[in-house]
Amino acid sequence: MNRIEFGIIHDIFTGLDRQIGLHGGAPIGLVVCGGTALFALGLVHRTTKDVDVLGTAVETGKMLAVQKIEKPSGWLIGAAKTVGRDFGLPDNWLNIGPAPQVESGLPKNYGRYLTIYFISRLDQIHFKLYAAIDRDDYHTQDLLALNPTEEEVETASKWTLTQDVSEGYRSVLMAFLREHGYESIASRI
Repeated sequence: MNRIEFGIIHDIFTGLDRQIGLHGGAPIGLVVCGGTALFALGLVHRTTKDVDVLGTAVETGKMLAVQKIEKPSGWLIGAAKTVGRDFGLPDNWLNIGPAPQVESGLPKNYGRYLTIYFISRLDQIHFKLYAAIDRDDYHTQDLLALNPTEEEVETASKWTLTQDVSEGYRSVLMAFLREHGYESIASRI
């Protein structure tokens, strides 16, 4: 199976837009995070195995709200399956698992049906810190590549404590912060 690279992500989204139309779909805005958003915004350059979707973007007056996709519609599943086949991607390349926890960034239109919203760099710092805490892998590398300021790491750390309120998590967070040069943040939170 192919990995998704920066050079083909726009082709993949354009293909998904076309397939949504061919599968009888309707316009949809997807809020994307993770590796795809990192390289689409030029923040980190690496490949990824999937496109992590937080939810759909829905206009409510002058604002955008992120809504969880409870069950993807048949046309979205069919469109994603066709695009996956065409680009040699894994069956679950359009990953609708992540929870809708962040604000969306600016939209990128891929045609008549599909708009992609990428989460911001600061939102990425929050998500990457949370993901990196219990495993030292590409999430940690992505976080460090974002070169967060001490203030950004402190804000993200406080947010992660709202996602997991256990003392065990707090201890692991403190150890992670100390290990990566953020001792002063660990002592403040």
